[in-house]
Amino acid sequence: MKRIGVLTSGGDAPGMNAAIRAVVRTAIVNGMEVIGIERGYQGTLDKAFRPMGMRSVSDTVQRGGTILRTARCADFVKSEYQDVAIANMREAGMEGLVVIGGDGSLRGAQALSNKGFPTVGIPGTIDNDLEYTDYTLGFHTACDTCLEAIDKIRDTSSSHDRFTIIEVMGRRCGDIALYTGIAGGAELIIIPEVNLTFSQIKKELIDASHKGKTSGLVVLAEGVCSADELMKYLQRETKLSVRATVLGHQQRGGSPTMRDRMLATQFGYHAVGLLKKDIGNRVVGIRKEKIVDDDIDEALALPHKFKKELYKMANVVSQ
Repeated sequence: MKRIGVLTSGGDAPGMNAAIRAVVRTAIVNGMEVIGIERGYQGTLDKAFRPMGMRSVSDTVQRGGTILRTARCADFVKSEYQDVAIANMREAGMEGLVVIGGDGSLRGAQALSNKGFPTVGIPGTIDNDLEYTDYTLGFHTACDTCLEAIDKIRDTSSSHDRFTIIEVMGRRCGDIALYTGIAGGAELIIIPEVNLTFSQIKKELIDASHKGKTSGLVVLAEGVCSADELMKYLQRETKLSVRATVLGHQQRGGSPTMRDRMLATQFGYHAVGLLKKDIGNRVVGIRKEKIVDDDIDEALALPHKFKKELYKMANVVSQ
């Protein structure tokens, strides 16, 4: 290949810029040109293309967000729009594409690959909800952001003899809540993979108070319920002092950690290596600390597995 495209799609994740940088510089060193596609798949339809050079990615490895910007493109699920995107990219001389994004974005990459346009996916999502890879790009930074907030909230909760519900992101996958809950010493972690009723949650917190805990933290994944809803229930049904905090979109932003900068660079370097060999229809990931690539159809077909042992450990150490 002589010219490839790169885009970021879906929700932004820390490390996307570092991945773009790695793609651009690796490609150029290998004699390839790179076209940046702005605002994700929408940019393939709007022909929002711009050439990228070595200096266009200078001073970006530490930046959060994405210099190519991102958007969600509802039309892209339709075959006719995918055909338009391929025609536009081929008209611009692109022979392959690197897509950086989450599950929905990688399914767009899958559709392009299945239509004969070589595409390689990089898992860029804070949710860590892609089963083929141990970690997704941005997850580590998002957890660090949450953990910093959790530590501060614990200080004030302890001062006021208060239980605080901290709502973090994660609609279908509770990994952010699980990992930050363990690292932050939460008394209770509530995630979509475990069906806890409000009555059970109430019992857990009352039991904790009977054990002598006058304050504590509940880390809640947004996919279960809202922190405000749970707070009002506990205020109504118990004598505990309960407050709620929603961390929100700050989890997506900020400078990526060393871990995510390394992952981004390794992912981008590996993705370009595949396209250089005219290999598409792949997704890049990491398993057991080794960078791997898998068939995109097989990778995206893997069901999410609940990390039972981590959750079991969390319940033990929260006593």
